[in-house]
This record gives sequence, structure tokens and C-alpha cells, in this order.
Amino acid sequence: MIRAVAFDVGETLVRDDRYWASWADWLDAPRHTVAALVGAVVAQGRDNADALRLIRPDIDVAAEYAAREAAGRGEFLDESDLYPDVRPVLTALRERGVRVVIAGNQTTRAAELLRALDLPADVIATSGEWGVAKPSTAFFERVVEAARTSPDETLYVGDHPANDIGPARAAGLKTAHLRRGPWGHLWADTPEAAAADWRIRSLNELVRIVTG
Repeated sequence: MIRAVAFDVGETLVRDDRYWASWADWLDAPRHTVAALVGAVVAQGRDNADALRLIRPDIDVAAEYAAREAAGRGEFLDESDLYPDVRPVLTALRERGVRVVIAGNQTTRAAELLRALDLPADVIATSGEWGVAKPSTAFFERVVEAARTSPDETLYVGDHPANDIGPARAAGLKTAHLRRGPWGHLWADTPEAAAADWRIRSLNELVRIVTG
């Protein structure tokens, strides 16, 4: 029985369009160029930030992030960044007595922005706050702690087979691979994705999964 559902953030709940577009604007690069380079490094299994390094090889990403924040051009989220199925599904799960956890590899600032959206969730946390990131087993131990139930009664939902599905399963959680965003589509046929307990194309399918 599933008593808690935990969600990844990027390309599971939140579209990454604004994030990469803002980096393109900051670096004075065409948005389609940055988007294409992100796709390229994803396909190669490289770090996302390598897309920025391809544009500016000497970039210090952390320093540029801080400079953007100081200039008032840093991270930002509003309702338009959420996928349409997010709020209705989170609400439906809580109405059915399921504990909802949001936990992904994001900054402390991203956690603040997510909380400001007043999402129907019991816990919202990020790797920046926890000091541990996926795919570390310790991250999923924190997820289970936030879920307040056992690993086998906790379902982790994510688009990234290597960061979400594989390590969550290894930690004993149930998993649902979401075919959404570049990682979810490109790596949908990998062994990690195929090993998920469920493979879904919309969060709406979770209500049926949880209720049986």
C-alpha cells in the first residue's frame, strides 16, 4: 500500500524552460542555442552545467549564479512554471490521505520559491537544504524520513532514470518513471526506467496507482 508519494522537481513538477532561458539571457546567447546544448549534454550523459561551459569555457557557474541573484535576475518560479497536472494531482492525493513530499536536486532558493507557490504538499525540501543530493542513498533516506512511513510504502516519482528511479529502488522505495522532459523521453528505454514499478506519461495516473 502506498501511504506517501514523493516528487522530483525539475521536469516532474516544474518546467525548466524559464531556468535555461534566463541563463541564455544572462550569457547573451540565443535561447534556442542554450536549449540545443542542454539537449546535447543530456544525450551524452554529462552535467547540465556543461551546456553553459560550451558557451563560455571559463565560466565559474557558482559565481555567475551568485551574480545573477545579486542583480535581481536569479531563480524565479510562478504558477506558469508548473505542469498543468501538478496542483490537481497533489490535491487529489492529499484528499485520499496520502502524504505528499516534494524533494529534488535544487538550491535553497528553489525551496523558498516552491513554498511560496503554496502547493498542496506536506513537505517541500531540496538537496541544497539537506546538504545531500541524488543519486546518494542518503537523499532517499531523507525522503523516507519526510514521508513518515516505510520505504516500501513510499512512491518516488521522477523523470530521470539514473538519478531518480535507480537509486530510489536501491533504497527500497517504490518508483514511477515519468516520461516527461528531455531526460524522461531520451532515457525512457534504459534499464533503470524499465525497472520502475510504474511507467507513466502524466501525474494523473498516480491517483489510480495509489488507490489501486
